[in-house]
Amino acid sequence: MHGSDPQEGPLVGEDGEVGYRGVTACQAVGISYRQLDYWARTTLVVPSIRDASGSGTQRLYSFRDLVVLKVVKRLLDAGVSLQNIRKAIETLRSRGVDDLAGITLISDGTTVYECRSPEEVVDLLQGGQGVFGIAIGGAFKEIQGSLSHLPAEPAAGPQPVGAQAEPAAGDELAARRARRRAG
Repeated sequence: MHGSDPQEGPLVGEDGEVGYRGVTACQAVGISYRQLDYWARTTLVVPSIRDASGSGTQRLYSFRDLVVLKVVKRLLDAGVSLQNIRKAIETLRSRGVDDLAGITLISDGTTVYECRSPEEVVDLLQGGQGVFGIAIGGAFKEIQGSLSHLPAEPAAGPQPVGAQAEPAAGDELAARRARRRAG
């Protein structure tokens, strides 16, 4: 699923789960850090690996979290209200990663409908609902592509002593350039 090259791919913890810092999540999804922070504080999308717990701790997002963030961004871009997005996201929270990939969300700009088959999509469109759709499987592929050159870290394990909040975007870019030169 992720790159197998140790220089490029994410670092995997003992339990096999990988975490992405807020800055990386923003770059992969295409949102601002302010948006990410607001969505976490208002519990729209809370990082499932580690939430911020005071000064100096970093949020860690799972791959699944990033897919959900991408869906939220798309719904917002299409003009769906935060209140209706919140309802849609609550339904998605109960789904596993594999289950999510088979879902298409259709919206008329107000209500968000969940479709699990091409027939359901067609029925909804013929019924006059639906103005746009989001195939979550497509969001999966986009996030995987974005993450192929972004840093990740093991989800398990202690945080380094003296770790600061999110690093500046310039630090991430410098680290990526260094890795590219080394690889």
